[in-house]
Amino acid sequence: MTANPITRTELFERLRKLGIATTTIDHPAVFTVAESDALERDIPGGHTKNLFLKDAKGRLFLVVAKSTTRVDLKALPKTLGCARLSFGKPELLLEVLGVSPGSVTAFALINDPAGRVSVVIDNALMQHDTVNCHPLENTATTSISRDDLLAFMRACGRVPRIEVLDS
Repeated sequence: MTANPITRTELFERLRKLGIATTTIDHPAVFTVAESDALERDIPGGHTKNLFLKDAKGRLFLVVAKSTTRVDLKALPKTLGCARLSFGKPELLLEVLGVSPGSVTAFALINDPAGRVSVVIDNALMQHDTVNCHPLENTATTSISRDDLLAFMRACGRVPRIEVLDS
């Protein structure tokens, strides 16, 4: 497991130090995009679904997609230039990104200082000025500007790869 995963409070402090403004709404836990539908109607911006993937060679990927994007896991390896993809096991997710299933988020990159996970962002999500992500737990939604989300990822040592993912 990540030695000491960053907490929601520590995440917000890091964002503040980076000069990144966010707003957060607390809500009941949601585990799927379907459960998030009602929330999405009330929170403006692009909503995310996040896939923690591992290829057949052991490479790890975090795919940050617009909630309505259909991600074809059979076609994605060609796009990414990697081996066959499958979902990473919950134990690996906790070890590398410090979150559990249902709470996967772009913000979890803060828990991977070793840079084991490559990040891929859905081009459709980047069409929104505001992006909505869980703040390391699925009981809240944090709104952040698209440019600030990219700046946060760069501050975590990542150069996000933006790809058209809808098949």
